[in-house]
Amino acid sequence: MLIDEVAMLVESGTGGSGCCSFRREKYVPRGGPDGGDGGDGGDVVFVVDPQLGTLRDLRYRHHLKAGRGEHGQGKNMTGMRGEDAVIRVPPGTILKSDEGEVIRDLVEPEEPFLFLKGGRGGRGNARFASSRTQAPRRADAGLPGEAISVRLELKLLADIGLVGFPNAGKSTLLSRLSAARPKVADYPFTTLEPHLGIVQWGDYESFVMADLPGLIAGAHEGKGLGMRFLRHIERTRLLVFAIDCTSETPGEDLQALRHELAEFDPGMLEKPWGIAYTKADLIDADGFIDPLPGHPAPHFLLSAVSGLGVDELVTALGQAVNTFRADDRARADSQEP
Repeated sequence: MLIDEVAMLVESGTGGSGCCSFRREKYVPRGGPDGGDGGDGGDVVFVVDPQLGTLRDLRYRHHLKAGRGEHGQGKNMTGMRGEDAVIRVPPGTILKSDEGEVIRDLVEPEEPFLFLKGGRGGRGNARFASSRTQAPRRADAGLPGEAISVRLELKLLADIGLVGFPNAGKSTLLSRLSAARPKVADYPFTTLEPHLGIVQWGDYESFVMADLPGLIAGAHEGKGLGMRFLRHIERTRLLVFAIDCTSETPGEDLQALRHELAEFDPGMLEKPWGIAYTKADLIDADGFIDPLPGHPAPHFLLSAVSGLGVDELVTALGQAVNTFRADDRARADSQEP
């Protein structure tokens, strides 16, 4: 089951208190202060783990707290630092405040993101010794850690997003192109969560395709399942609109799908896109007439059952993905000093 939203309270550790102690040994008169400092509290750190694909591990962890620093001790012994709270999240996770403000977009498995710093440990009385104060009886308490309520939202990372109405043949197509096995049945909303599949093309190349739950009119208002999963389309490079070729109104279907995307995020209409007429095995493919002639988007007539048009689609998508990746590398090279 895909868990793509989690709310939790994260708290960094409190610093340990400094120690007030004096050296007391035989033959060492006036040994002086030897109270050690308290250890710092543990930090809260987020780490992107490419091996994770969901927030399931955090579903029931509503309160994550880093360890407290140990108190200082005599003989100038500093307390041990508190253990960090390391939170591992899948790529594509967005860290938000409780008010919805984006704090960090956790996409690449780079350096760990230090979110909350632990409280500083208190100073022991050895720190306060001076020529005028040779027997200080003062030690500081450790500083408290910070506590913040946050929300984690996962947006799947995929090169291609399959968008369409329920029962448009998206899941069947994904199972044909990849090793993914989404549920396929002859009733609406068989896909209850997004599925990712790795599509191989060429000799050694591949791209990631996402099958998203079917949209219906009003999905951006919360109808059906669409609104919950529309955000997963935001990170895709290219959209493929799956249109049932047996539909009596394919143009209206396409317009309705694009309208739902625009209502959710107008920027989605700027993504490159194509049209896949699915279920070609249910019609006479040789006599098929394109219902949207002259449309600028690439068109493909497909049958995931017979394999008609599948190779052409994979080749076109693979070439488009390669172009995106080449542009990204060129952009990264231009930004290097």
